Amino acid sequence: MTTTLPAPGLRRGYRASVLHLLGDPHVAPQAYAYFDDGLLIIEHGHVLALGPYATLLDQHPGLEVVDYTGKLIVPGFIDTHVHYPQTEMIGSYGEELLAWLDAYTYPTERAFADKDYARSVAKVFLRELLRNGTTSALVFATVHRASVDALFEEAEQLGMRLITGKVLMDRNAPAYLRDTPQTAYDESKELIAAWHNKGRLSYAVTPRFAGSSSPEQLRAAARLLVEHPDCYLQTHVAENKSEVRWIESLYADEVPPHTSYLGVYDHFQLMTERAVFAHGIHLDDEDFDLLARRKSAVSFCPTSNLFLGSGLFRLDHAQQRGVKVGLGTDIGAGTSFSLLQTLNEAYKVVKLQGGKLSALRAFYLATLGSARALELADKIGSLLPGREADFVVLDPDATPLLAFRNRKVSSIDERLFVLMTLGDDRAVRATYVAGALVHDRDAL
Repeated sequence: MTTTLPAPGLRRGYRASVLHLLGDPHVAPQAYAYFDDGLLIIEHGHVLALGPYATLLDQHPGLEVVDYTGKLIVPGFIDTHVHYPQTEMIGSYGEELLAWLDAYTYPTERAFADKDYARSVAKVFLRELLRNGTTSALVFATVHRASVDALFEEAEQLGMRLITGKVLMDRNAPAYLRDTPQTAYDESKELIAAWHNKGRLSYAVTPRFAGSSSPEQLRAAARLLVEHPDCYLQTHVAENKSEVRWIESLYADEVPPHTSYLGVYDHFQLMTERAVFAHGIHLDDEDFDLLARRKSAVSFCPTSNLFLGSGLFRLDHAQQRGVKVGLGTDIGAGTSFSLLQTLNEAYKVVKLQGGKLSALRAFYLATLGSARALELADKIGSLLPGREADFVVLDPDATPLLAFRNRKVSSIDERLFVLMTLGDDRAVRATYVAGALVHDRDAL
């Protein structure tokens, strides 16, 4: 992996076409800024200025400029749900969710008690994120503290904005992966002290899902959130119909009658504005309204949902009811690290339900929308002055087919749509994290 750190205080410009979203195009269609011949100026790892090349160059005489003419700069992609231990089991033959966990996930995660092993996978995982233009992520580790330390250490070296946490799991899982409510609390507390808000790193309290945590453990998770209110909560909800029925029966004696799967988390006070619930395919209107009231987010994971046959997430419905929605690859049930390919599948999921996902709205989901889901829009997701300088250089002509197709492209909307339907990691020319070059396709 190439990491090129700029000299302290260095001001540098990047010339290309430049696009970033300023709001949700589904609500405000013109909420974006696009410069066909643009200049992005970075200083001290943050955006200093963005605008037309000729105008800004005159305002900054002597500026060193990296020329990406013919390419497209966008904010770094943000993955709001991904499992780094599952990198090595991506593409495992499909089962339904619960059987898939037993057959593939749990045996794979056993090895992450060994920190050296965890570090070796973390290196591959982060390299794949960056190679695909993903600069920030909300990540599941395993139940082992070593798995969390290893990922944080590797991300810290790269200067990435990354959120992760120790999985909490004290029942309905193999004995070799189970902890207890007390060890879950104690180890999470120690990890929070060691890593939360260290540089660009943040901690997420991480019950795997309601079926793998006892009521006592969910109460321990809630206690952690009360004690550390700026920590995140990440978990799964309503991914599979069998899972929904099982969870609701499992908690029938613990929560008020007729409480939904999502309502279980609310009962245990886990729904905060920094909570991200992956999937949410089988949520009803009351669930969506509850998410909106609690200001919690859903991570939309289309490639995973299609791969496991779990169902179609109602993106339009969720957003119409005021729910924050981010985008997730959900590796390894998800089948690609590429958020371009994830948007390709998202388009199809929406289309199958009679809706339309425009290219601008899709790129909003992968950037500013996911930043808003993580309550980080003041730091990442756009290229406004003062934002952290995470950005991706996309190559519209990366493959012969892309180059051939782009001969007929007549607008930025069409160019984005072609990139998200035909593009993948090959379309990522370069990735920058906090102004540092961390992936250079052509140098590999």
